[in-house]
Amino acid sequence: MRSINIYLNFPGNTEEAFNFYKSVFGVEFQSFQRFKDTPVAGEIPEKDREKIMHVALPIGKNNFLMATDALESLGQTVTFGNNYYISIEPESKEEADRLFNALSAGGKVEMPMQDQFWGDYFGSLRDKFGVQWMINFSGRK
Repeated sequence: MRSINIYLNFPGNTEEAFNFYKSVFGVEFQSFQRFKDTPVAGEIPEKDREKIMHVALPIGKNNFLMATDALESLGQTVTFGNNYYISIEPESKEEADRLFNALSAGGKVEMPMQDQFWGDYFGSLRDKFGVQWMINFSGRK
């Protein structure tokens, strides 16, 4: 396994939070994408297009603090307990599938493992204990 990272959900203030974290850790964003810059931008209400679809901030060797804005317009809400994911970056698609299948047993699949528009193989789930997981294989070595 390459790394395990924390993925946070914010109720619309991801950019403010991550500018703060950036100043605390003294590093630059590794990734920063708004909803308006995605292939699904047309499906996002105009008022939400400037919100953050994905941000990643390096906070150690091979570790990132990552986040998104949870959009009410997409039926998402943030409450204490659902504002985080444990994000795993496996070494292969096979490892991604194995981890996803094992963690989702008895739980709930949110997004099945599949190739995504950003070029990675990704899925998300809530395990039988209520812990939220993201599996993201990027194919990078």
